[in-house]
Amino acid sequence: MEWVGDHLSILMFLVLTFIMFVGYPVAFVLGGVALAFGVLGMMFDVFRPAQFGSLIPRIWGQAVQNQVLIAVPMFVFMGTILEKSGVADELLKALQVLTRRIPGGLAMSVTLMGTIMAATTGIVGASVIMLTLIALPTMLAMGYSKELSVGTIASAGTLGILIPPSIMLVIMGDLMTLSVGTLFTAAIIPGLVLSGIYLVYVGILAAVRPDLAPPLATDVGPQGSAELMQMIFRSFLPPAFLIFVVLGSIFGGWATPTEAGGTGCAGALALAWWNKRLSMKMLREVIESSALTNALVFFIIFGATLFSFVFRALGGDDLVAEMLKAAGIDSGWEILVFVMVLVFIMGFFFDWLEICLIVLPIFAPILKAIDFTPHITENKDFMVWFVILVSVNLQSAFLTPPFGFALFYMKATVPPSVTMMHIYRGIVPFVALQMLALTFCIIWPEIILYLPREFGFLD
Repeated sequence: MEWVGDHLSILMFLVLTFIMFVGYPVAFVLGGVALAFGVLGMMFDVFRPAQFGSLIPRIWGQAVQNQVLIAVPMFVFMGTILEKSGVADELLKALQVLTRRIPGGLAMSVTLMGTIMAATTGIVGASVIMLTLIALPTMLAMGYSKELSVGTIASAGTLGILIPPSIMLVIMGDLMTLSVGTLFTAAIIPGLVLSGIYLVYVGILAAVRPDLAPPLATDVGPQGSAELMQMIFRSFLPPAFLIFVVLGSIFGGWATPTEAGGTGCAGALALAWWNKRLSMKMLREVIESSALTNALVFFIIFGATLFSFVFRALGGDDLVAEMLKAAGIDSGWEILVFVMVLVFIMGFFFDWLEICLIVLPIFAPILKAIDFTPHITENKDFMVWFVILVSVNLQSAFLTPPFGFALFYMKATVPPSVTMMHIYRGIVPFVALQMLALTFCIIWPEIILYLPREFGFLD
């Protein structure tokens, strides 16, 4: 019984995994398991009753008062309008027509949209939900594999945590006393490399297995140049301009992501009117759908915050660290590899903020004292390289089951025909691709350091 009390966090993780695979709603499972194991922890005297009192303030501070999450309802509303009005469907059809000679053109279009949205919002939840609402129905209707569809959407949506403007880089810059502008500049090429790897993978998979990503028939869509230009003018340019306005308002410093989301909602309503789909009936459907989606998302955030708090209170982070410290560590490279493995494995249990707060303060000072030249030319550039390596690695924290936030956001918005198993199977190859991108950044540090050096941030 003493062993059970010492390992409640591991049992908590196993119970969560089992119940989620049974198919119960994610939000209720996360919160319910956390409360149950909090009570068990009190019985084993490893969790104090007073700790329950800090749960509500924690949820309030991390979710309700989180200024970043205010943008989520706006982008959910914007995505729902684009989906209900048919604007998103026509945009994806236009993109597929433009890329129909390329295997997997629709999935590639979704990845490109995710890359643009990453630079638009910087918010994973908003990007994943909006892409799911816009792209998933079209991909399934075109006969795409469910696994490939959800994997493409989830991976493209998580690019927002790396490609600037990234909330994660702002917080990591503050933790490590690094210039946010330097980190933003350093993250641009790694983000584009990761997006490019996704595109290459989708293209190769669609070429080898066309049944997973059926091509568009040559007789579908406009056949002449005049019809093609009309389609581009009506279906492609208006939503592309809307994305440009949302993106430009943020990059130009004219609006925060929340304000840009409001602008996007107004633009989406204008596009619905342009498509002659704007009506009171559609507005009622959009408001109802947006409210339900937002309720699900924030319920999941509450449950995830509760689960993470109880897991750490039961010593889960210490157990993870102890299991990994069993490996002998001598050189700087062994420490760096150990940290990368640690961050990856912790991504199964924690969100990116908690990983940053646990890992960076412990290992950054140790690694900073080690000389990594001539691999990175100058050792003073090490911290920028290291922080971006951790950032690329943390992409996986949003996708790795059973605690990947992107998977929860997606599950809240997919139709019942798409199960959690479809989502889990779909993200496996994309997590492997993220590790490939991380390997590239380790082997060739100039992927990270080239732009900061060119713009004089590292002088």
